[in-house]
Amino acid sequence: MLYFKGCTGREKLKNIPNSTEKLLNLLDIDYYTIDNEGCCGSFLLRTGFEEDAKGVMKKNSDQFKDEKILVSCAGCYKTLKKDYKKYFGVDLDVIHISQLLKDLINEGKLEKNNPKDLIVTYHDPCHLGRHAGEYDAPREVIENFANLKEMENIKENSMCCGSGGGVKSAYPEISKEIAINRMKEAENTEAELIITTCPFCHLNLDENSSIPVLDISEFVLRRTLNEF
Repeated sequence: MLYFKGCTGREKLKNIPNSTEKLLNLLDIDYYTIDNEGCCGSFLLRTGFEEDAKGVMKKNSDQFKDEKILVSCAGCYKTLKKDYKKYFGVDLDVIHISQLLKDLINEGKLEKNNPKDLIVTYHDPCHLGRHAGEYDAPREVIENFANLKEMENIKENSMCCGSGGGVKSAYPEISKEIAINRMKEAENTEAELIITTCPFCHLNLDENSSIPVLDISEFVLRRTLNEF
C-alpha cells in the first residue's frame, strides 16, 4: 500500500504523516512512501488552474493506477478518488485513514480505548463529507476512543473551516471569520478536543481555536499509547 502524505501534511503539518506512519508501524501494516512525492493536483484544480492540474494528475494517474493508496488529506481523497476518474477515467483504489482505522477496529486489530469522561467533537471536512459522502467512518473511530459530542451543524450541514479552495490564501480575513464561527459551535459542545480528518481544516481551525485540534491519526495514536 502506498501512503500518499499530501502537500499540507508533508510541508506544514508534519505531525499528521508522522503520526500516521507510527500507527501503521504499530499495527504492522505493510506500506511504502515516495521520497519525491508531488502534489495530487487538488489545489490547482480548486483554484482554477485546470490545465496545470490535469498535467499533474495525468502523470500521477500513470504512476498510481495499479496501487492501493492511503491518504490523510480529505482533499487528496476527493481528488484521487473522484477527479481522476472524471478527467481520465482512472478508477484509483483510494482509502482515507479514517476508513482504514475503522476497518482495523472492526477486524479486532486496533484495540479500543474509550474513557467516557474524555469529550471530543468532530469537524466534517467538505471534501471528505459533502464531496465524497464519508461521514460515518471518522465518527465510528472516534467513538471507540472517546465520548463524541456533536456540534450543531454536522455531516451534510456542516460549516466549512474556511481554508479550502484557495480562500485562506486569497481572502485570509474571510477565512478567519469562517473558522471563528465554526469554533463557536465547537466551544458550545464543551469538548476538550476537536478532531478532524483534513490538514487544511486542522491548520485553519487550530489557528483560530481556544480548544486543541488534532487530526484523527494524531488522536488515535495518542489514545493507543495512553498519552491522555
